[in-house]
Amino acid sequence: MAPYEAFDEDVEVHGRTVLAVVDDALARFSETYRETARDALAANGIDDPSTEEWYPQQAWLDTFETIADDLEPHILDRLGEQIPDVAAWPSAPSTVADGLRSIDDAYRDNHRGGDIGHYEVEATGDRTATVTCLTPYPCEFDRGLVRAVARRYAPVESFVFVEERGDQCRRDGDDVCIYTVSW
Repeated sequence: MAPYEAFDEDVEVHGRTVLAVVDDALARFSETYRETARDALAANGIDDPSTEEWYPQQAWLDTFETIADDLEPHILDRLGEQIPDVAAWPSAPSTVADGLRSIDDAYRDNHRGGDIGHYEVEATGDRTATVTCLTPYPCEFDRGLVRAVARRYAPVESFVFVEERGDQCRRDGDDVCIYTVSW
């Protein structure tokens, strides 16, 4: 399955997430980026998002695709990096591995209905982990998100490195992307 294609047509994303990404994260870059996202939302049937409503994930993914097409795909990596700062996080992890695990908790808090996918973390050493992203979001977005969460919980002196590994990639039509993280 390719990025931007929901696993299940019944999946919805919470409006607070939509607004956090559009009005908080993208607005950090420029008002033009925010307006592009608002226009894409409207074109996909989300005219005036509310923090209290749920919206079809497919419409949200179509908006992501428009953002990538109109503003260049690299913006998705930078956008993923903003998520821990603008989204409500469900826990206060004290380690990088726990922080990476909290991505799945946050994802589950903001998606519902059917097969939403998941983020799975396996600690592979004292300062390394593997993150498997089984979601319909683009690789660039997940890479930025994983990097930002690892940086947030890594010791100050750490250099965080995230690299896509494995034989599968959503860019190639697979359902999963696998990242190695070291800090």
